[in-house]
Amino acid sequence: MSPWSAPPPVPPELAAAFREYERALMADDLAALERLFAPGPTTLRGDGDGLLVGSEAIADFRRSRGGARPRTLVQTHVQVIDADHALVVAVTENRDGGRGQQTQLWARTVDVTGRRAWVITAAHVSTPPQALDTRVWRVVGDPLVPGSGAGPLLGEKLAVKDLYAVAGHRRGAGNPAWLAEAAVEQETSPVVQALLDAGADLTGITRTDELAYSLAGTNAHYGTPPNPRAPYRVPGGSSNGSASAVSLGQASIGLGTDTAGSIRVPAAYQGLFGLRTTHDCVDRTGLLPLAERFDTVGWMTRTADLLRAVGDVLLDSDPGPGGTDQLVVVPALLRLADDDVAAAVRTWAYERGARTEDHDVSSWSQWPASYGDLQAHQAWAAHGDWLRGRLDVLGADVRARFAHGAGVTEDDRVRAETILAGAAEVVRGLVGDRVLVIPSASSVAPPIGPDLAASTQRVRRATFRLVCPAGIAGMPALSVPLRTSDGLPCGACLVAAPGRDRDLLSLAERLTAR
Repeated sequence: MSPWSAPPPVPPELAAAFREYERALMADDLAALERLFAPGPTTLRGDGDGLLVGSEAIADFRRSRGGARPRTLVQTHVQVIDADHALVVAVTENRDGGRGQQTQLWARTVDVTGRRAWVITAAHVSTPPQALDTRVWRVVGDPLVPGSGAGPLLGEKLAVKDLYAVAGHRRGAGNPAWLAEAAVEQETSPVVQALLDAGADLTGITRTDELAYSLAGTNAHYGTPPNPRAPYRVPGGSSNGSASAVSLGQASIGLGTDTAGSIRVPAAYQGLFGLRTTHDCVDRTGLLPLAERFDTVGWMTRTADLLRAVGDVLLDSDPGPGGTDQLVVVPALLRLADDDVAAAVRTWAYERGARTEDHDVSSWSQWPASYGDLQAHQAWAAHGDWLRGRLDVLGADVRARFAHGAGVTEDDRVRAETILAGAAEVVRGLVGDRVLVIPSASSVAPPIGPDLAASTQRVRRATFRLVCPAGIAGMPALSVPLRTSDGLPCGACLVAAPGRDRDLLSLAERLTAR
């Protein structure tokens, strides 16, 4: 007699539940899928983007993703553990090519309806990656444009936001209609060329929110780039593609822009270093504008030393106006952020010798409206001729902002300019020759789910209060990556007087080397 016992047979109810799961997955039957996963906070589902913990998080993910890629089962293997538990491993073949695998732990227990049934308690899904993740990239190469072969950035991989001119390519600006009408660029933007001359290879051109007019990173046409540091949360915009490319490790330098936080917010959401430069200190030739009064060049990296190395290439060698490294924290400004973010920023700053100063910032609440009016007015001035009569080519959120810009009158513009001129003096006076520390964004990245539209609007309004002062005063602002007590990425933003970009880069390198 063999010392090995025969494997127990597969329970018919388990086989039926597995078949029902496959049917529900391909039909995007959300009610059935919820019923087939174990209820409660310990249920797991993981894939290449990250791990979801708890049945509610898994259900929210399914509601927001719009169904799974069509596939067929190639092989299915079952290991029955005992009468109430089994491991199911299936090999799958996607209709659009490539094979994947899913591993599921099934248990016979109480489901969401209260009856005893076979349900999934843990699942891991692996699918073949697409050759080109079009959520992140519009076009890539190996490299797309080679660098000079020598220089301080030799070996670095550059991702360029789809607003910069790259010779031989079109600028898509995050919108298919714009891309369809765009001419092939004859010259490369000077800032991109400078990085190529310094040895960096251009890996590709990355997605942006439409015409760079968003902070969330959820492009209505091309999808939402992944946020690997905070899976199933938004990446932050509008330099979202460049941020995701760097965070994913597909590039080491993400070139973007910052008009009202579009470097600082994605850097904070994805655990990156990011610099918004002093207004007009880096050449913007060849850059598609949004609002030239506020538009600036910026970049993101995973390390402070590389952030500084890029600055050594792009910034003027002039040391700037000078100043101290004294960090200043204003409690009223910290309170503009959620408690977990404020606590992370406060702790980081105080551990590095920050001084607390109380200032009346009640008037600051009036500035975002004026900033928004002037930004919208300039955005419409830049693109209104193209958009007039066809706003419907834009996603709903960006469409609403341009529609607002169309209605900003000359009197509104003059009023906004007057308010912001006074605001700039207030901000510069508060900062002086020190370094102000504030949250880079008001919260961690909002989760992708059915309530995303409402949550991003709330977060945008709150974050705008923190990001607009640097834009109002034309100041450099550098986001340093931190984590909340829950382990989610956030950022501490260092703000200094105009022209102190190099000081901030050196300071960030020293402060994060501890």
